[in-house]
Amino acid sequence: MRLDLEQLETPIGAILIAHDGKQICALEFADCEDRLRTMLSRHFTSAKLTPTKKRSPFGQALRRYFKGEIGAIDDLPVATLGTAFQRRAWAALRRIPAGETRSYGDQARAIRAPNAARAVGLANHLNPIGIVVPCHRVRGANGSLTGYAGGLERKRWLIEHEALHTAKG
Repeated sequence: MRLDLEQLETPIGAILIAHDGKQICALEFADCEDRLRTMLSRHFTSAKLTPTKKRSPFGQALRRYFKGEIGAIDDLPVATLGTAFQRRAWAALRRIPAGETRSYGDQARAIRAPNAARAVGLANHLNPIGIVVPCHRVRGANGSLTGYAGGLERKRWLIEHEALHTAKG
């Protein structure tokens, strides 16, 4: 299986988008490329990453997102391969409106697993498609920013960016 690897410069650092032309298979910050490759190896064992300079519809939608058109990424197709629980947790992330956050407990209740906040946290940590599957929209029970593979400063920036641009439109 061949996956194109597109790099996109953003205000918070370059991101890498691995896709098959039909759906995003992984998305990670370029300084976390090892994590991207690890995530892909778990779900696409025969995948060959091919760097490309071609602009995909995925990259174009992300460019619009970073320019303030937050909803541009809402309907991007993603290959969220994982356990049934992980897929439920990731689907719940996509239902959190831009400009809002939820706690891990809220997310657990949303997938009808009210006692599974820690398991939800682990599923979010293993999310292979950051930003589009917006694990950055989840905070700790006390409202604090907690764990984000790209770093808490990026998580803060994404939350503030979405809040700013959803308040405008």
